[in-house]
Amino acid sequence: MDDRFDRRELLLHLGAMLEASNCLSRTAQPDMPVAQLAEQESLQGFEFLRMVAPGMTAAEFGARVASAFFLWPRELLETDLDHRVLASTVRHDLFDRNPSGWKAYVAHMRKKVKWFGAGLPEMKRGALDEPARDAAGETSPVEASVRIEPSVEWDAPDEKRGWPWPQPGSTS
Repeated sequence: MDDRFDRRELLLHLGAMLEASNCLSRTAQPDMPVAQLAEQESLQGFEFLRMVAPGMTAAEFGARVASAFFLWPRELLETDLDHRVLASTVRHDLFDRNPSGWKAYVAHMRKKVKWFGAGLPEMKRGALDEPARDAAGETSPVEASVRIEPSVEWDAPDEKRGWPWPQPGSTS
């Protein structure tokens, strides 16, 4: 299957999300709701900003974008695209408890990538009324399966092994 155009569109969208996050952070109003900031002329080109939860702040948006899209560069370079992973991290981290926003976002994405969001279970209704969660303290479905262990002990010698560093004792 030739999916290079889908990959290109997803990469362009990732860039737009990062650009929007950067523009929001430059407003120097981290506690202002994204919906309110999206009315500014400089942000009106980012249609997806109007789809996030009404109370989401600029600071929260930045944190959630980082969490929602961190896998995209690696996934977009894989031989086979994992459609579910690409969509599920975005839904979980950016549209949690916002089913109407997710539905609008999927419709927006499907203008360019026909399969985006397909095959995911329905979000529960009325979820936007639930208490807010701490985006930084919760793991996404993908992160839950990843176990991170420190690669070196704090008091261990700072010895690099393997490429691009030569093996210990070599003269190269």
